[in-house]
Amino acid sequence: MVQKEGITARYPEFSEHDVSSVRVLYADLHGVPRGKDVPVKEFERAIEHGLGFCSSVMGTDLRHTPVRGGEEGYPDLIAYPDLSTMTLVPWEPGLACCIADLYPVGDHPEPPNPRGAVRRAIAGFEELGLSPVVAPEMEFFLCRPDPESPNGMCRYVDNLSMVYTVGPQADPQGVVRRIAESLSDSGMGTFAAFHEFMNSQYEINLDHGEALTVSDRAFRLKAAVKDVAALNGLMATFMGKPFNDQGGSGFHVHFSLGREGDNAFADGEDENGVSEELRHFIAGILAHGTGLTAFLNPTINAYRRLVPDSLAPTNVNWGWDNRTSFVRVPPERGGATRVEVRVGDGSANPYLVVAAILFAGLHGVREKLPLGPPVGGDAYTLSEEQAGAPLPHTLEEALDALEADEVLREAMGTEIVDTFLTVKRFEAERHRTWVSDWEITEYLHHL
Repeated sequence: MVQKEGITARYPEFSEHDVSSVRVLYADLHGVPRGKDVPVKEFERAIEHGLGFCSSVMGTDLRHTPVRGGEEGYPDLIAYPDLSTMTLVPWEPGLACCIADLYPVGDHPEPPNPRGAVRRAIAGFEELGLSPVVAPEMEFFLCRPDPESPNGMCRYVDNLSMVYTVGPQADPQGVVRRIAESLSDSGMGTFAAFHEFMNSQYEINLDHGEALTVSDRAFRLKAAVKDVAALNGLMATFMGKPFNDQGGSGFHVHFSLGREGDNAFADGEDENGVSEELRHFIAGILAHGTGLTAFLNPTINAYRRLVPDSLAPTNVNWGWDNRTSFVRVPPERGGATRVEVRVGDGSANPYLVVAAILFAGLHGVREKLPLGPPVGGDAYTLSEEQAGAPLPHTLEEALDALEADEVLREAMGTEIVDTFLTVKRFEAERHRTWVSDWEITEYLHHL
């Protein structure tokens, strides 16, 4: 075994910053970071042999029930550190962090591997001489402890019309600014942070880049936001709609395709400045729009956000610079030509979001699927014939659509889709049989 001196030779910054442990992380199907902290002097062993985990962690729901995995005897999976993802963690002195790739042990089935799905989607485009470029926009709420509140929390800042406000009025403890600065210092590509439209809602922007790199950054950003908030006595949530009197948090993602250094979505000869590849890519997304919704809106709560006049789409459609559509084509052209998928919920797993959309777009590009006409004006006011097929109204409907989408199921892989469907159907059934506060308030006294 190589001791700490060997590791610091490989990573001189470890010595400079007195790094004593490396945090090895991966995303479960919910997008929750799982992993282990490894003392630096033991890290070479982790590189060589990986780190073992019970694979049922990938089939466990958010109430701690192993829903899937027991039928195989709860075997291990192995997480191998991807050293190209190594960064320092500025808010935890003495800590470095890297992301792991997941593998089965022996003859056991492949574990559900969200990061691996992104790799496979990228490989599909590379076969066509194309490289996906991605840029996410991620919103979240910050809350502070409040013993008087029913759930023990209240909003960090609770003033109306704070959108695009920065400074102590919008962020009294400077938490959001510190997160953005720390991630930027770590090479995560964060380039802006600000108060969003809703009370105590914030957004941190990530620069565009290669699809896997940006998926890693989005995963890390969510973890960083929650960790730094906790260190400051706050709670951050990416839950789509945590408050009845506020709108929700979205997870919007911009996509383009590179070809030999140029943007394959741009076409200066076209009257709208966009290529056939862009049209086919959108057509693929729309062809799988209802099935995609399960990955992009993976919670019961997410469907409270997909309502008219919310700036979240309610139908499967597309439009030119139209924020009421499922897919928006922003107005920039040339090298900035891109599409924006606007349906994603803040709670979604970044790897599953990027992989599923890329696979849908890849189907459109490969098969040269035709693109129908755009929606114009306020899509919420249009008839279904004009606005396109309605999105699923519940998680159950979205899961049924995903199960019926053979192309998306095959592309994402049965190990991901079957586990996701099993866990999420278990979640939906728990919700169906749970008596809510709304029911008590509505019925208990009168009936």
